[in-house]
Amino acid sequence: MSVDERKAKLRELQDELMHEKGAAAMGGAPNNPGKIRALRSNIARILTVQKEEEQ
Repeated sequence: MSVDERKAKLRELQDELMHEKGAAAMGGAPNNPGKIRALRSNIARILTVQKEEEQ
């Protein structure tokens, strides 16, 4: 995955996480309760790869 692809995927995941957190804050039960955790994990993976490439 190239740097640009990673940045685009990171932005997409962050937007999706914000949407899911907003839905949860409004009191709605999430369709998939584990989705927020999975999104956070995927974001962390991408950020880890970015940090490793900087060094």
